[in-house]
This record gives sequence, structure tokens and C-alpha cells, in this order.
Amino acid sequence: MKHPATRRKFAAASAAALAALTLSGCAPASGSDDVVTLDFFQFKPEAVGNFEEIIADFEAANPDINVVQNHVPDADTAIRTLLVKNKTPDVLTLNANGNYGLLAEACVFADLTDMPTTQTVIPAVQDIVQELGSCNGSEINALPFANNASGILYNKDLFEEYGAEVPGTWDELIALADMFKANGVTPFYTTLKDGWTVSPAFVNLAGALQPDGFYDSLRQEETSFSAEYPEAMEKVAKLFSYGQENSPSRDYNAGNAAFANGESAMYLQGSYAIPPIRAANPDVNIGTFPYPATNNPQDTVVVSGVDVGISIGRDTEHPEEARRFVEFMMSPEIVQRYSEAQSTFSPIADSPPNADPALEGLAPYFESGRIIGFIDHQIPPSLPLPAYLQEFILSGNTESFLAKMDNEWDKIAERTITREEARS
Repeated sequence: MKHPATRRKFAAASAAALAALTLSGCAPASGSDDVVTLDFFQFKPEAVGNFEEIIADFEAANPDINVVQNHVPDADTAIRTLLVKNKTPDVLTLNANGNYGLLAEACVFADLTDMPTTQTVIPAVQDIVQELGSCNGSEINALPFANNASGILYNKDLFEEYGAEVPGTWDELIALADMFKANGVTPFYTTLKDGWTVSPAFVNLAGALQPDGFYDSLRQEETSFSAEYPEAMEKVAKLFSYGQENSPSRDYNAGNAAFANGESAMYLQGSYAIPPIRAANPDVNIGTFPYPATNNPQDTVVVSGVDVGISIGRDTEHPEEARRFVEFMMSPEIVQRYSEAQSTFSPIADSPPNADPALEGLAPYFESGRIIGFIDHQIPPSLPLPAYLQEFILSGNTESFLAKMDNEWDKIAERTITREEARS
């Protein structure tokens, strides 16, 4: 999952990078006229090296194709700029989020329904992509390449030192936090300087507690955040009440380093945080478990998102070559290699489980399909959810937060013309 922290980290990069991307899509293939060059738009800075290795292997097996990896800061802005200039890349990786859904509904991407590799994907994972949107409401416009999972990270060594067990219910989680607090150990390291870092707890608790079809009902004006989210928000606030005192001044990077160095027993972040935590301390002993949102373990699910989805530009001049590259990337061996390198889950049905011990607590839920998508992907980007969540935790005012969410949602709905209205 590409997080706002990553985008902010690269926001200061010069506009020349975007210009380079735009021009590179027009570059002629080097060498023989028989070699086709594919423009490969790749959005994850931490995976540039991984994809260079994949490209090298592909080119060795396909000497008639040259793949140029283009990575720029702020992929959402970059891809929209390219689209305006009619320079859609041949092959793209994107985070499967709300922005991807809007582009898919605009029919920017090719239909991949007939590709053989679609039959190898775990249906529940493909459903997460489809729920975001697709061209004509029926096409497959992206294939899931890597999945993350959002749970609670914990320090196995601290758990062992204090005889703590992984909680299976909400009450057990709160009792565990109370125990650590009583022993002078920070239960959860929290990082309120970055408002988006409240989102993992929000998407897990609200996603598990909201009624089925909540966002469909919300779009039909049949319900509201105020009606359905009070319990979830009270539970989010409860977890953040166990954070350290300097939370408002600590950001995501500081949180990763602090958790890596044993400054808290638990950390409210997903699997995407494991690589940077290990970068800060390779010896940290990380475990994971899903949020127990209720006191019934049967209700527990894992929030999973398609961290990397692969698409083909609808108007590519090289559809056959683009499909060969995508089929290669979606092969079980390549997906598994990337999964192990980036601490993600493979979306391929027959792939062996990721052997990373940090993922053991979440893997059974993923493998059995007990997963739900990120509910914040259903919220329009124009609604400033991270800022509202940050303000909510700092103020503790649930009623005000929910009223703002309802008010902003209603304003967006009033100025949005649906496709059905536009056709009438």
C-alpha cells in the first residue's frame, strides 16, 4: 500500500521527473526495429529494484521486448497528467484505491477478463478490486499483484517477557493494554503528527462493525455515519488513549523507529510497515494479529488491500507484448518472489504462504478469505478523512467527527452528477 507518508516524502521532487516520465513514453526502442519498447509505469519507490530484476528476467526470456520502468513521485498526479496528454503507459502498477476506481470507470484501462492468469487469482481478492469500479461495470481492469493486510503489530519479545497472549476479543485487547500500561510499558505507539496514521484503526474497526452494504446505503441516502459509526469511533479513540504523551509530535517514520526499538508493545499499522521497521532494527521480533472488533472471535476479519494492481493501457499500441509482460509478472514464481521481498501476501490461489514469521497471525484469515477491503477507498478523495481523524483523536469529540463526515459527504453528493443522471 502506498501511504500518504510516502507521497509526502517525495513531494519536493522537481517537476523535471514528471517531464522525464512523459518524454520516456515516446522514446524509440534501442537496437533493432524488431524490438518493441513498453512503457512501464511503476508507483512504489521501495520496489524499483525488485521490478528491475523482474524486467531483466522477462527481457532475457523475451528478447523482442524492451521494458522501461518509469517511477515518479506522487503517482496519482503523474498518471492524471499523462492521461491529459494522451500518453497512457502500456503497462501500469497502481495502488487499488478510490483513485484507481475512478480511472477504471473512465475506461482508461484495457479489459483483462480473457487473460488466463485471471483464473489463478483468489476470488475474494479480485472482488476487492472490482468493488472499486470497472469499465462498463463488468470488466476486469486490474489484476492484483500483491496484497497487504492491516492488523496490529506486536513485539513478540515484550509479550513473552510479560506473559501476554494474543487477544481474541475486544475485552481481551483492552485488558492487555491495561496490563502493559500498569507495568510502565506503552501499549500502542501512536503518531498523530501524520493524520493518516489513524486510518488503520478506523478502517479495521469501522469496517468490521458497519452493516453490510453500508456505503451503498449511504450513497442512496438511507443511512449516515452518525447512525452507524459511533461504536467504531469510540473504540478507535479508546485504542489511541493508550498512546505515549508525545504522540502529536511523532510521525510515521518516528513511529516505525520507536516500535523497532521496543518503545511500545503494539503498533497500529499494517504489514506495509514491516520493511521500514526492520530497516530501523533488523533484529526486532515482530508478530501480527487482526483487530478483534467485538467479543465474538467469529466476527474477526482482516482488512486487506491490493497494494499493487497491474493494468494495461486501453489504447496501447502493443497489446500483445503488454499482455506477455503482465502474464510473466503474474506467474506464481514472480509474485511469490515479490511477496517475500516486500512482506506482502500473494493473491495467487495456489501460492505457498509467505514464510515471513511476522505475517503468521494474519495469514490464516487471508488464506481462508476472511478479508474485507479498505473502507476508506469508498470515501471520495475530496473528503479530508485523515485531517478529520486527526482532529477527532486530539479532541475526543465523536459527535462532532460524525457530523462533519455526514455534512461533507452530503456536500459532495450534491455536487456530483452520477452517470445515470448524466445520461438522462
